[in-house]
Amino acid sequence: MMIMMLQRFFFFSLVNRVTDSASCLLHLLLLAELFVQSSSRPTNSPSLCAMFRPMVHQVERLRENSKLHELETDELQTFDGVEKRLDSLPVIQHDAGYFSSLKVNKTLSQLYANIQSYRLHVDWLKTAKANFSLSSQSVEGAITHLRHLSNLLNTALQQMSEEVPQTPSPSFPDVSTAFDVLRFSIEISDQLQVFCDWSKRVLRQLQRQSRCPRH
Repeated sequence: MMIMMLQRFFFFSLVNRVTDSASCLLHLLLLAELFVQSSSRPTNSPSLCAMFRPMVHQVERLRENSKLHELETDELQTFDGVEKRLDSLPVIQHDAGYFSSLKVNKTLSQLYANIQSYRLHVDWLKTAKANFSLSSQSVEGAITHLRHLSNLLNTALQQMSEEVPQTPSPSFPDVSTAFDVLRFSIEISDQLQVFCDWSKRVLRQLQRQSRCPRH
């Protein structure tokens, strides 16, 4: 009888120890999971979040001013099928995998470099228009908003202690006729519009990833 009682005592004691160990292990696993989640999710940066809204606003204004010529829709048909010659324009990615793997510092650096490239192209276009006595009024709005965007991105990169990328001057083609100026105006306009739509989507995604307040 005494032996049976001792056996039962040791059995329940062992069960309690196993239960306590399992409970302790479960708590450790939960803590580890919380640590991984907190370390992998970007923290809210109020200063950076405050800059996303004006960036988006400037992109929207740039989109509104992205027509860099005075041609009407029916006149544009003249340029259908004309070969694209500005290989120096930024190339952007549209696939879903790209947008799901954005990193704030790297993406803002890329966005800054692209903006600088468009600034160089639009400035070059303005000079080309002047050389052929064509109105440059259509490019002034784009120049203004590209400059504002560049300043905002420069400030954001400095706040993150990121190096501001240097953009080399592109190799532009020769402009020998007014027709060349017009077709380059159309080419830059078309690409700039696509770039604006892409940039707005990128900035919205970065806002969500950075857990910025929605207001």
